[in-house]
Amino acid sequence: MKKWIAAVTGLVAGGLVSTVIFADFDRNANQANTNTNASNVASYAERTYVPFGEHDEYYLFASGGHSGQMFIYGVPSMRRIRTIPVFSPDSATGYGYDKHTKELMGGYTWGDLHHPALSETDGDYDGKYLFATDVANNRAAVLDLKTFTTMDILKVPNTGGPHCAAFVTPNTEYLFLPTRFAVPLGFEYAPLDEYNEKYRGVMSAVTFNEDKKKLELAYQVALPPWSFDLSDAGKKGSEGWSVMTTYNTEEATTEMEINASQKDRDYIVLYNWKELEKMVANGQYDMVGDVKMIFPEKHKGGIFLVPTAKSPHGVDVTPDGTRFIASGKLAPAMTVFSFEKAFKAIEDKKFSGEFNGIPVLDYESVMEREVNPENALGPLHSQFDEKGHCYTTMFISSEIVKWDPSSGEVLDRIPVQYSPGHLAAAEGDTVSPDGKYLVSLNKIAKDTYLGVGPSHPESMQLIDLSGDKMELIYSAPVDPEPHYAQMVKADKLSTDKIYEKDEKRPNSIWNQKDAGITRNGNTVEVRGVAMRSKFIFDGAAERKDVIHVKEGDKVVIHLTNIDLDQDITHGFGINSYDLNMEVQPGQTNTMEFIADKAGTYPLYCTNFCSALHQEMNGYLLVEPKG
Repeated sequence: MKKWIAAVTGLVAGGLVSTVIFADFDRNANQANTNTNASNVASYAERTYVPFGEHDEYYLFASGGHSGQMFIYGVPSMRRIRTIPVFSPDSATGYGYDKHTKELMGGYTWGDLHHPALSETDGDYDGKYLFATDVANNRAAVLDLKTFTTMDILKVPNTGGPHCAAFVTPNTEYLFLPTRFAVPLGFEYAPLDEYNEKYRGVMSAVTFNEDKKKLELAYQVALPPWSFDLSDAGKKGSEGWSVMTTYNTEEATTEMEINASQKDRDYIVLYNWKELEKMVANGQYDMVGDVKMIFPEKHKGGIFLVPTAKSPHGVDVTPDGTRFIASGKLAPAMTVFSFEKAFKAIEDKKFSGEFNGIPVLDYESVMEREVNPENALGPLHSQFDEKGHCYTTMFISSEIVKWDPSSGEVLDRIPVQYSPGHLAAAEGDTVSPDGKYLVSLNKIAKDTYLGVGPSHPESMQLIDLSGDKMELIYSAPVDPEPHYAQMVKADKLSTDKIYEKDEKRPNSIWNQKDAGITRNGNTVEVRGVAMRSKFIFDGAAERKDVIHVKEGDKVVIHLTNIDLDQDITHGFGINSYDLNMEVQPGQTNTMEFIADKAGTYPLYCTNFCSALHQEMNGYLLVEPKG
């Protein structure tokens, strides 16, 4: 094992290098060795060009961070195709305004979307669903990849910031959501002086009910009051096991940048989720409110700690499932651990201690090798290609390092602009990566693009992996914050062109003459249609495109788009009422509001739909009280 003098040296060097990275030195100095001569530029352009009428080979799903949204790109063109609102409202689509999505939002107006994870079958992306977490408000979401819409959002109890991902098991049995911030269970008040006794870091096991299209909480595990970071699930021979990194084992409660970096080592949590599942089935848990909670100090088994380099960020399982690799932010090394050695150490009880009833495995009994590329600083996250090679971001030295986990040999390295956090390889989190492309998600852009004021765009850079040497072939600006991404073959997705006509769907109207308005007390319910180029709310009325209500009425509008043509989307906005929603071809959408402002309010189609789009309007008449 390398002496930890190297780690201290790395910290000092890291401070120096970070000064260089974040200072405004000559930009060209940071572009050395990028081989951007004219012939290369032409070659790069050809490799990323997707002619009109043709499609990209891959979808890239990138987290939108504190925008609360999901960014969708095509690869290799790096064209932004779509933004999917998930944890924050979106006025363009009416997300957060119509009845369904307003209920999904649960009263929140923003979210911090991290770590998208694609659903898997047999350890491969199946192109059906996408999961994500909200660090800000402790939520998990599932998106339907047929419609590219958010299906469900689950508020997760006892959880302070599920930062590290809705990472999935090989057949999407579970999403595991460990927490970034330790909090008392139930968010009860407790002084920070009682941190060790009253606070916990909680891991949640969430399932997705495909029939109900709902996320459900299966159980939780009350871990020590540490910060839990990134995660990955075992594959093939290690299926049933999962790993996640943890830091602040010092249990610091203030000035974390200093006090949470004191120990030489932190831990990887290694756990057998199949064993935890059996424990819950056998009643080995306590009830905390209405949640089944495993307390490791009481309910023994299935969870172990593996010492690793201090303040680890990423932990990634190799495609063959034989190893897991940890990256220590504050130690200039990647550590390769063996699942086989870990299983043997557990069997032989090679423990070096215990925390909250969780055994600590002997480091030397689990570790295969430490890999320390020369002058590479700040390893964060790794991905893999089809040959099993590993690609790791170096945040401080602003580069990607390619290396062999079996030998530790460094095979290649390439600079990026600048400070890469995460990266996404083609099918890189699966049992069978493609090895064609890699996208570096960079935190800093400086003056890479046209100036847009003090707030600079961040960047994603496309790297070609097809040759022996990595080649950086495209750089794309991106809104903050591309925290994590996954890249899936486009042909794995089967997207809907329209919503299929369903005569039995509640509140749907498919014929103009069936549209109508009914009153029940103070509730007015409208069942109408949208079609090129008019609204019909009452098929029997003289003015079919008018809704007449009284001040104080509850108004419920069910609107069906009966244009069953691809790409004919209608919007429905009410002037001065701060309301809008989108209705896709064949879809029925619902808006609810209180008519609390008397007067005359135009309503109109907010999404261009035809040559007579301007004429697609009507009125909401709100008769004053009295």
